[in-house]
Amino acid sequence: MDSVWINAPAKINIGLDVLRRREDGYHEVKMIMQSIRLFDRLTLTKTSEAGIHLHTNLRFLPVNEDNLVYRSAKLLMDEFGIQEGVDIRLDKRIPVAAGMAGGSTDAASCMLAMNDLFQLGLSKRALMKRGVTLGADIPYCILKGTALSEGIGEKLSTIPETPDCYVLIAKPSFHVSTKFVYTNLVLDEHTEHPDIDGMIQSMKKNDLTGLCQQMANILETVTIPAHPEIADIKRCMMENGALGSLMSGSGPTVFGIFDDLDKAAFAKEKCRSLPYKCFVFVTDLYR
Repeated sequence: MDSVWINAPAKINIGLDVLRRREDGYHEVKMIMQSIRLFDRLTLTKTSEAGIHLHTNLRFLPVNEDNLVYRSAKLLMDEFGIQEGVDIRLDKRIPVAAGMAGGSTDAASCMLAMNDLFQLGLSKRALMKRGVTLGADIPYCILKGTALSEGIGEKLSTIPETPDCYVLIAKPSFHVSTKFVYTNLVLDEHTEHPDIDGMIQSMKKNDLTGLCQQMANILETVTIPAHPEIADIKRCMMENGALGSLMSGSGPTVFGIFDDLDKAAFAKEKCRSLPYKCFVFVTDLYR
């Protein structure tokens, strides 16, 4: 095998809670993660020339160790003493800096592809253990599907699947600093925390409506006051057929959950007509 390709799915957070700030500066989280059918694609090819050669379809992306894909390939090449080179083509479709784990899913998929291409024989769990050294979301992005994420994101457990639905993605053109959001998050006795356990109970019952009524993201308390456009997008989705709408991660991407494809397509056009530019996309869940 001299070449492999792999799709790297985006993720949304069906629920996101932050429990506390740890002494090391990281935050203890409790999140429901869900993969969706919006993909980047990586193509890896062995080369006789040693080293890592990364190319992307976006000129502004780094193609050196500042890119998680490069670092994930290097981690495995260094550990296993791989002498051959690898050419990596990254075709981005997931919006950058969108709260959808685009960088993490690319790195995770690169590790999975490297494992196949060079026949390293590593299990998913072994790859997850290595991946967390590069980023807290990478283990989940190796696992994919529906999962409960705890700790700093590295403790993963399987939970009932999210009920079948359609997902409308709307990502406004501005960026949100994750560092700003977590730095300004207030956690005290007055903080209202999402009911993650209640969401999981609705998922056990395959109750999509109940789940959507409970969906919450504690980071909205910081991001929405700074960027009220996010609230406008949520409102647009809810007024046009969404069972629920939420910001993903630290933002600015908003998603809506629909039980009907036509409703999702109608809401997509409504979001597209908002007075600020949005990337909009209708999809479903990636199992």
